[in-house]
Amino acid sequence: MQIGLRSASNGMNQEKWENLIGNIKDQFEVIEHKTEEILEGKGSLEYICFRGPLGKIKLEREIKPVVTGRKVLSSRRVGSDVSEEFEYSDSEMIDKLNAYTWNEERDDWEEISAEQIAKITNQNS
Repeated sequence: MQIGLRSASNGMNQEKWENLIGNIKDQFEVIEHKTEEILEGKGSLEYICFRGPLGKIKLEREIKPVVTGRKVLSSRRVGSDVSEEFEYSDSEMIDKLNAYTWNEERDDWEEISAEQIAKITNQNS
């Protein structure tokens, strides 16, 4: 069985993501699978952690609106804070996929390419 993982630039969509999650659940031990709202409900972050041939692997899908503008908010007073406010599209969304493997030595996630994950998961077909 091939999982068929693609990078964000190749166009992850809901159907492909659901197929990928289903294949992972069929082939591997799932540690955690969650969805969280981001950007005050304008977007979402879904991730799945599982045990694969490389150890713990995490796939993360982030869907958020395209940034259409940016405002820099500052005061002319000395020592005042400067902040940014982003404007988001109401219709255009970015669908991004990130892949990570757990690094035991660093005790942290390390980003890997989607192609590396595809090779590993396709070995189990």
